[in-house]
Amino acid sequence: MKEAEFVALMASIQALMALSIDVMLPALGHISRDLGVSDPNERQYIVGVFLICSGLASLFPGAIADRFGRRPVLLTAVSGYVLLSLVCAVSGSFELLLIARGVAGAITSAMLVLPMAILRDRFDGDRMARTQSMIAMTFMVVPMIAPSVGQAVLLFASWRWIFGIMTIMGLVVITWIFLRLPETLRPEYRQPIRVKVIAGNMGLALRERASFGYFFGAAFVQGALFGYINSAQQLVGEHFGAGTLFPAVFGAMALVMASTNFVNSRIVEHFGARRVSHSALIGYILLAGLHLLIALRGETLWIFVPLMTVTMCMMSFIGANFQAISLQPFVRIAGAAASIMSFLRTVVGAVLGTLIGQAYDGTARPILAAMVVCGLTALLLVLYSERGQLFRRLNPPGFYKNNPPPPAH
Repeated sequence: MKEAEFVALMASIQALMALSIDVMLPALGHISRDLGVSDPNERQYIVGVFLICSGLASLFPGAIADRFGRRPVLLTAVSGYVLLSLVCAVSGSFELLLIARGVAGAITSAMLVLPMAILRDRFDGDRMARTQSMIAMTFMVVPMIAPSVGQAVLLFASWRWIFGIMTIMGLVVITWIFLRLPETLRPEYRQPIRVKVIAGNMGLALRERASFGYFFGAAFVQGALFGYINSAQQLVGEHFGAGTLFPAVFGAMALVMASTNFVNSRIVEHFGARRVSHSALIGYILLAGLHLLIALRGETLWIFVPLMTVTMCMMSFIGANFQAISLQPFVRIAGAAASIMSFLRTVVGAVLGTLIGQAYDGTARPILAAMVVCGLTALLLVLYSERGQLFRRLNPPGFYKNNPPPPAH
């Protein structure tokens, strides 16, 4: 598979997960009214439950894929995505919908983990960061158009047809995987399915100081993003009065983020993943802090959107590069390391995002304060991994204490 098709396929797999969240944002009010939900903040659980269950279950597919290969595990996950989307479409109660969303999140967690492992199978270092940025840029098309698609469905049909669209997209991707994706796990890297081996590999990934701060740092930054997504419809659509323009506003912000992923893919091999991501993290903290000060004095939609967009663009320079840095030492256990990263990023991120979303008070202040706190925490974690030195281009000899990386193939 050539690089362009590889990027498109990996992006499509990740986009299915984004579709599970963003396409239904305009429908959350419709779903809550149709299924008799009285508390307006409870609608956020449709997103939060999916994310939390996906994160909890993500501990397992990496280890399974390290034994049986990436391809069969991925095919199983996308099949589950299709089936559970149908169950959600016919749910008759809010409780059943939440259960179906939770099970869907658990089964499809491999769609978060395995693209990272497959990417590590093929690339390493700054080249991996560059390719991940290209994947992120491509899959960001889905958050751009998904709310508009959801809004369009609601003009002509019930919210249940939104899950029908997810089913169709899942069928397209599973066909593509079946026909075109080769196995990327090298036979000599296969790991046995034994509790001791799996636990040892995951423990090795967590003990690696050079990766530890990036694992958790990415989780805190993601938590702030999830907090915004959870309350975006209430904040932008209702508080700032965007109304039916909400999908267009949300999509425009995603378009700018996609553009910054492209910029990252162009510069990361020249400047290095560390220099780019460390600069972006500091910029993220400063921008969020400035925005919080403005919000405390009052703001309008047209002040909020540009400031939030620029701040979120910093995440485009953080996410892909943090992933490449944290997975660099683990070529032989890429599945287990990707599972740990996905678990921490999704569970910690989803729990933080749920708490931030539930703190929504009709203003942007809780979200912005959370972004500042999460950004500062991520910076401290990165400083721990880097032994107090930022903007390093390459690792010094002996940097990987617990897991010296073998030469990339």
